[in-house]
Amino acid sequence: MPAQPPSMTLEFFCATDTGRARNNNEDSVAVDDATALVVLADGMGGYNAGEVASGMATSFIKSELGRWLSEASQNATDTDVRRAMDICVDNANRAIFNAANSNPQYAGMGTTLVVGVFRDSRLLMGHVGDSRAYRLRASRLAQITHDHSLLQEQIDSGLITAEQAAFSANKNLVTRAVGVEDTVLLETHLHDVLPGDTYLLCSDGLSDMLDDESIGQLLMGFESLPEAAAALIDAANDAGGKDNISVVLARVRGPSGTAKSWWPFRR
Repeated sequence: MPAQPPSMTLEFFCATDTGRARNNNEDSVAVDDATALVVLADGMGGYNAGEVASGMATSFIKSELGRWLSEASQNATDTDVRRAMDICVDNANRAIFNAANSNPQYAGMGTTLVVGVFRDSRLLMGHVGDSRAYRLRASRLAQITHDHSLLQEQIDSGLITAEQAAFSANKNLVTRAVGVEDTVLLETHLHDVLPGDTYLLCSDGLSDMLDDESIGQLLMGFESLPEAAAALIDAANDAGGKDNISVVLARVRGPSGTAKSWWPFRR
């Protein structure tokens, strides 16, 4: 079973930026083109512990899951891949948790995580925490992950509205993270993939600075993924750049090689 059918090809690009308010970058991104694997993590913790946690997560998952996909994906089912994702994330979680508990400098460190595996016309997307994944299809942007955060729980329970959440003081309080406890639950969903789709993984340094409409407009404004990534980061910085900003972009091209026949404009 190939990573994607002959009628579709994938293009990837990732970028990360410190932002305007932080001195160090605790985000980490990774892409494995050969296995169509994408990973993004946003670390937390004192000193440089957040950098350590996010770096451990992305490097471990790219290495271990990427190797498994390379060896097994020809015959693996979606259930097999989901299980492999769970195991790799669990192993990464234990490695970070053990490092945090054996080194006082890293005490309490952890990281959010978004990991995606493209297979044929499907995408297995898993996440932990409040880093997000979006899909742009036919000029409509949709968030395809559900934040593991106190703010999202308040929205889900009807305590506050999504509009009120934009001004809440409870942003960045996650209810689930990799490396904070000895076990972690990866939430994973299967999505269909169509030619023309663009997928965005991002840290909250982007999604806290820009609303979904702005993100969608910027993604539709550029055919080049590097240009789109730069525009997203620049816009987040122009809006304040209060946190590190990271993006991973994946674009699905059809047999003609054209990504989007429906784009409203170019820049």
